[in-house]
Amino acid sequence: MWEIFNQAGLDPTPQRATTTWADFLRSQADALLACDFIETITLNGQRQYILAVIEHATRRVRALGTTAHPSANWVIQAIRNLVMDLDDASCRARFPLRDRNGKFPALMDELLTESGIKTMLTGIQMSRMNSIMQRWVQSCRHELLDRCLIWNERHLRHALHEYEHFYNQHRAHQALNQAAPLRAVPDPITDPERITDLNVCLRDRLGDVLHEYSQVA
Repeated sequence: MWEIFNQAGLDPTPQRATTTWADFLRSQADALLACDFIETITLNGQRQYILAVIEHATRRVRALGTTAHPSANWVIQAIRNLVMDLDDASCRARFPLRDRNGKFPALMDELLTESGIKTMLTGIQMSRMNSIMQRWVQSCRHELLDRCLIWNERHLRHALHEYEHFYNQHRAHQALNQAAPLRAVPDPITDPERITDLNVCLRDRLGDVLHEYSQVA
């Protein structure tokens, strides 16, 4: 904990020393991003590496890209695109949280520092310190990668784009009181006649892998 507070520029005073890691994440949620790599294998036998980030406060996820060769140049370009995207979205997150994976080059942290973003590292083999990102990784596997036959890199990019839209615009989140990251909870229906004659529209994505339900106006 002292190392993490020190990296964030905070003094580990006796009062802060009693704060749990979960309390710290909740208190700093508006300033935190989390990122990680996900590995998957396509039907043609190629191993693909997916780089994604999630905002702690809003739970908005961004799939930054996928590649068979996560070189330093590829990662740095993905991070440059992320920084521009955060600026365009007026995102206040300034502390990306990540593990010590060797795929993250040192130049990446320098690039983020120049943009006023200071990287925070989790402990060695302590994935629970990045639990929100790990929860999304599990959701992505269970809801997409384990249910969809991915042919190649191009198909994987398309599937990730569809899942990102589904996750941010439609999928309900308990942490957000059943809202989606980019969609508020609709007003409750109180009219008995509307409840009796409720029409629901189903939209399938990725060949019935993802299902979106909405009320017909």
